Amino acid sequence: MNRSGGGRIDAEPEARRPLDAIFAPRTVAVVGATEKAGSPGRAVLWNLISNPFGATIFPINPNRRNVLGIKAYKDVASVPDPVDLAIVATPAATVPGLISECVDAGVKGAVVISAGFREVGPDGLRLEHEVLERARRGRMRIIGPNCLGVMRPHSGMNASFAPRSPRAGSVGYISQSGALDMAVLDWSRKENVGFSAFVSVGSMLDVGWGDLIDYLGDDPHTKSIVLYMESIGDARAFLSASREVALTKPIIVLKAGRTDAAARVAATHTGALVGSDEVLEAAFRRVGVLRVDSIADVFDMADVLSKQPRPRGPRLAIVTNAGGPGVLATDALVEHGGALAEPSPDAIRALDLFLPEGWSRENPVDVLSDADAERFGKAVEVLAGDDAVDGLLTILTPQAVTDPTAVAGRLRKHAKVFGKPVLACWMGGESIEPGTALLNEAGVPTYPHPDAAARVFALMWRSSYNLQGLYETPTRPADDAAADSPRERAEAILAAVRAEGRTILTEAESKRILTLYDVATVPTTVVQTADEAATAAEGFGWPVAVKLNSTTITHKSDVGGVRLNLYDADAVRGAFRAVERSVEAHAGPGHFQGVGVQPMVQPEGGVEVLLGSSLDPEFGPVLLFGAGGRHVEVLGDRALGLPPLNTTLARRMMEQTRIFAALKGVRGQTSVDMAALERLLVRFSDLVVEQPWIKEIDVNPLFASPDRLIVLDARIIVHGPVIHAQDLPRTAIRPYPSQYTFPWTSKKGEALTIRPIRPEDEPLLVDFHATLSERSVSFRYFHAMKYSTRVAHERLTRICFIDYDREMALVADRKDPETGERKVLGVGRLSKIRGTDEAEFALLVSDQFQGRGLGSELLRRVLQVGRDEHVGRVRGDVLPENVEMLRVCEKIGFRLARDIDDGVVRAEMEL
Repeated sequence: MNRSGGGRIDAEPEARRPLDAIFAPRTVAVVGATEKAGSPGRAVLWNLISNPFGATIFPINPNRRNVLGIKAYKDVASVPDPVDLAIVATPAATVPGLISECVDAGVKGAVVISAGFREVGPDGLRLEHEVLERARRGRMRIIGPNCLGVMRPHSGMNASFAPRSPRAGSVGYISQSGALDMAVLDWSRKENVGFSAFVSVGSMLDVGWGDLIDYLGDDPHTKSIVLYMESIGDARAFLSASREVALTKPIIVLKAGRTDAAARVAATHTGALVGSDEVLEAAFRRVGVLRVDSIADVFDMADVLSKQPRPRGPRLAIVTNAGGPGVLATDALVEHGGALAEPSPDAIRALDLFLPEGWSRENPVDVLSDADAERFGKAVEVLAGDDAVDGLLTILTPQAVTDPTAVAGRLRKHAKVFGKPVLACWMGGESIEPGTALLNEAGVPTYPHPDAAARVFALMWRSSYNLQGLYETPTRPADDAAADSPRERAEAILAAVRAEGRTILTEAESKRILTLYDVATVPTTVVQTADEAATAAEGFGWPVAVKLNSTTITHKSDVGGVRLNLYDADAVRGAFRAVERSVEAHAGPGHFQGVGVQPMVQPEGGVEVLLGSSLDPEFGPVLLFGAGGRHVEVLGDRALGLPPLNTTLARRMMEQTRIFAALKGVRGQTSVDMAALERLLVRFSDLVVEQPWIKEIDVNPLFASPDRLIVLDARIIVHGPVIHAQDLPRTAIRPYPSQYTFPWTSKKGEALTIRPIRPEDEPLLVDFHATLSERSVSFRYFHAMKYSTRVAHERLTRICFIDYDREMALVADRKDPETGERKVLGVGRLSKIRGTDEAEFALLVSDQFQGRGLGSELLRRVLQVGRDEHVGRVRGDVLPENVEMLRVCEKIGFRLARDIDDGVVRAEMEL
C-alpha cells in the first residue's frame, strides 16, 4: 500500500491574506477626513485620491456631506460597500470606539495615524489596551498607532500623511520613527532609491516586525527588507519570520541605542556582563539579519545584496590601476572583518602572461596606470575564476591612457558570471560618470571611495557568514534518544532550594545539576569542621582547595572564602578556620555553612573559560561564552548566543571570541577537543532551556585542556518566590518540542520512535530518499523529481532546519538492533498557513515499510500536533489515483471532495 502524498505544502498561498486588507485594499475609509489645512485627515485623504490605485475611497466625517469634493459618510457602518481598510486620524480618546464600529462593520484592517497613546504615559497605554481588545473581537489587524501610514509605490497607494510619495523600487522599508521616515523619503528621492513598500509602524500595538517580514517575504516586488528599529516587540515572532525570510531576501536593520545606559544589578559575573545591545547583536546573527550603523549603510546593503550574490567566504581580490587606493581598500577590508585573498599559483601564472613585468604579483593586483580595458578585464576574469577568491573589487582612477567608460563596458560581462560578488570603485568626477552608469545598469554597484567599497564587501561577508551558520548541518548527538533524561532530577534539586526560601544554590548543588547534564565538574566534598576538611583532603590527594559553602553569599572571594594550593592537613585545618573568621567578619556568622574541599586542577596546558546564562528582558535566556578566570570583567572577551544550540551554533558562538584561538592551540600547544567542547555547550544549552526556574548560571572557570573539560567553580541563581510558573520567561527561539516524541510498534513488531525532525537528520533523509520509488515520489510531490534534486543540501536544509512555531515535521526513526544504525522510515509534516488558524499536511513513507500502519500512525500524530498547537482546520491535496492514501484519510475522518479544476482530491478536517 502506498502511503505517499496527502498534501501539497509547496503550493501557492491563498490569494487574499489577512494583511492584504492593509496593503492591497479594494475599499478604504478615511475616518477623520477633513478639509482643515495641515491636518493628517486631510493629507491622508488627498494622498489617496491624488494617487489612484484601484480602490474606492470613502471619507468619514459626521459633520460634512462631502470632503474634498467626495461624498462623506457619518460613520463606517453607513458606507454602502464592505470596507477593507480604515485609516483613523482622530483624537486618541475616540479611537477605541471607532475601532469597535469598524469591527461591527466587518473591516479587516486599520492604520491608526492618531498620536496620544503609550508615548504620553499610563493613560495612553490604557487606551492602547482598549483598542487592541476591541480589534481582536473581530480579528482586525492594526498598524500603529502614532504612525505616518503605509505606502505601496508599485500600486500607487499612499495611505499616509507624507507630503510626497516614494519612487517604486525593490526595498521594503519598515520603521518605528515617523520623523526619520520623512527624512528617508527626502533622501531616497535625491539618491533615486525606490521602495516596494514604505511602512511606518508607530508603537506596534498589533502588527509587528514578524507579520511585516512575513508579508514582504512573500511579496514579489520586494528584493530586500530594511528595518529602522527602536524596540523589538514580540522577539519570538521577529526571529521566527527573519530566519525564514533572510535566506532568500536580505534583512538589514538600523537599530537605535547601542549603549545600555541603565546598569543592571546581577548576582553573577554572567548577569553583569550580558547587555541588551549585545543580546540583540547575537539575536541578529542567529537568524541571518545584518545590522548596520547608518542610513547610508542600510541602503547600500539593500542595493548590493539585491544585485550581487553573497560571498562564500571573506577573501576579496582587488584589481586597481593605482597603488594607494588599493591600500586604503585593504585597510578597510581587514578592519571590518574581511580578508585579503591570496591568489593561487595558477592565477599568478595566468596574470603573468599579460600584465607588465613590474606588476605587484600579489593582491591588491596593480594593473598599473597605463592599463586599458582589455588588461582590466583579463585580470578580473582570472581572479573571478580562482577558487581562492570569494569576491572582487575593481578600483579605477582616471589616467591619461585609461578610458573609464571602455573599462566599464569590458567589466559588464563579469557582473554575475562566476557566482561571486563584483563591486567597483570609480574615482573621479565627470569623466567617470558614463562608466559608473554602465556598471550600475549591469548590476555592479559602484562607490566613490575604495574604503567604502571594501567595507560593503565585509558587511556582505558578515551577512553570508550568519546565514551559513543557520543551514550548516550539525553533528549528531551520540544518542539523541536516551530515555534517562536529567530534567526531573534537576527540577527536584531546584524545587527543594526554592522550598527553603532560597534563591542561591551552593557550589555543590550547582555542580550536581551541571553533572546531571553531562558537564563534568571537579569533585567537591562539603564539610562542617576543620578535621572533616582535613580528612576529605587526604582522600583527594594534594594539593587541594577550600571554598566557602554558603546559601547566601554569591561571590566567595569577596569575603575571603577561597584558599588554594593547600599541601597538608594542617594547612587545610588552618584554611577552614581562616575562611570561617573572614566570612563572619565580612558578612556575619549566619552566612557560613562549612566549606567545600576539592582537588586543585593545575592550569598548565589548558585554558580557563567562562560559561554562563542570564535573562534578557526581551529575548529571555541568553548564553555567554568567553575568557574565564579572575579577570573576566577586565578582559571583556565574550560572545552571546540564544538557546537552544546545536554543535554548529556552539562553534559559531565560540568563534566570536579571542580565546577561541587559544583553545585551538597556539605556539605548538595541542588543541582542546573542540568537538567535545561543542557538545558541552549544547548540553549546557539544554540545561538552560529545560530548567526555566534558573535565573542565572555562572560557570567560572571551566578548565579546558586537550585531555579534559572540567568545571572548577559554578553558581546557580533561581527565581524568587514572587515569580510564578506562568510568569517564567520563555526562550526567544522555540526549543526542540520533545513532548511530541512517542514510541510506536509496527504491525510486524518493529520498535520505532516518532519524533520531531532535527537539523542533524539531514544525512538520514538522504538515505531515506534512496528508498523511495518513482511512484511514491510522484504521489508526494505531484510530479517526478530526481533523487539528486531531492537530496540537495539547499533543499534538505529547508526541510530539516524548521521553525517549530511555524511547522512541525515528525519522522519515524528506527534503530537497527544489530548494527545500531538509525534510519528514517517516514515523514509527516504540518505547515501552518500564515495569518490563519489553518494548516496543510503531507506524508511520505519509505516503500520498504509501507503496509505496516506507519502512514496512519504518522497522520494521527500530525493531527494531534495540530490540536495541541491550536490549529483549527487541516487540509491537504491527494491525487485521485493514490487510493491507499485516500483510504487512510477517510478512515481517520477527513472529508474528501474532488476538485475538478486542479484534478486533485481535497482532504479537510476540522480540529
